[in-house]
Amino acid sequence: MNNQQNLLQITPDYRDKVLADLQSLLKEKRLLAQLLKEEEKSNRSASEALFLEFLELFDMLESLLLYLEENPEPNPRFIKRLPKSLGTIQSKLLTILERREVNLIEFGGDKPDFNFCQVVDTEVREDLEEKTITKVVRKGFKIGDSTLRPIEVITSKKLSQ
Repeated sequence: MNNQQNLLQITPDYRDKVLADLQSLLKEKRLLAQLLKEEEKSNRSASEALFLEFLELFDMLESLLLYLEENPEPNPRFIKRLPKSLGTIQSKLLTILERREVNLIEFGGDKPDFNFCQVVDTEVREDLEEKTITKVVRKGFKIGDSTLRPIEVITSKKLSQ
């Protein structure tokens, strides 16, 4: 056998095409790396904004707790304002969620809609029709058209059942 190496020969046109393809791939790689870096920066900024909003809620709660700690027998005016203060915190939290397309599920029916309701308990109620909602235990939330957390409800049942 001959010890000569078999050399693969490529045409100049094919070589130019391979080089052009390689340059194109390298350019695409740099572009994708840049896009990834920009997306990571954007995600980091969005996370920081969310955390700052949560810190506002933290500060509100801390202020209420500090007052209660320093005043074991709170001023009646404070007690009177407490529901409004807690309502403000709840409203702020709902606003934070809504900015991220997480919304309360609006439901006014008296029968559970199992697309977005979950029955967590029943109670005997002879004065109501079977499976009537008697109480909402936890509100439900959706993100877009998807249920994030169902409305948790208690429904009625007859004693005889």
